[in-house]
Amino acid sequence: MDIKITTLSGADAGKVSLSDEIFGLDPRDDILQRVVRWQLAKKQQGTHQAKGRADVARTGAKMYKQKGTGRARHHSARAPQFRGGGKAHGPVVRSHEHDLPKKVRALGLKHALSAKAKSANLIVVDDLAVADAKTKVLAQSLAGLGLTNALVIGGAEVDANFKMAATNIPNIDVLPVQGINVYDILRRGTLVLSKAAVEALEERFK
Repeated sequence: MDIKITTLSGADAGKVSLSDEIFGLDPRDDILQRVVRWQLAKKQQGTHQAKGRADVARTGAKMYKQKGTGRARHHSARAPQFRGGGKAHGPVVRSHEHDLPKKVRALGLKHALSAKAKSANLIVVDDLAVADAKTKVLAQSLAGLGLTNALVIGGAEVDANFKMAATNIPNIDVLPVQGINVYDILRRGTLVLSKAAVEALEERFK
């Protein structure tokens, strides 16, 4: 599939042919869901913890004698049913990470790229470079391209001035091509790729 290349100023810079094996697939929601779930689970800290009956600072002595009181049989006041007792089946520190095959991860990225291409939310820019790190100037350029919510993917090295200028623009994320991922692609409305990023992606999936 052919897509036109534009400059940051909105001028026409020719065309580029995108591989149908990467950008022309029919997106599958189940694969995208699996990859996003894997990413978010890996990102989750898992530092939540509640005190169980072994962790609360309270006496472990039997509350009162077993028989003769007319009351229920109890032992430790640390039991979960008592005020000040431990939490039953509370969260513990653990890793939420789970495995996902590399082939599924790679396929998920292809489907995310194809989803943006199919919905006409993919833009290819000639070069992501600006002369000065001025947020106002870059914001005007992006607004001229109709970009208010976008993920911008540069080459192996993102221009320092561009990255600095884009830092304070809301809903605009900038990543090098090595950092491209399914979750960030799907959470932003438009995907902006530099020519270098397109070449790197096609080389990666050869």
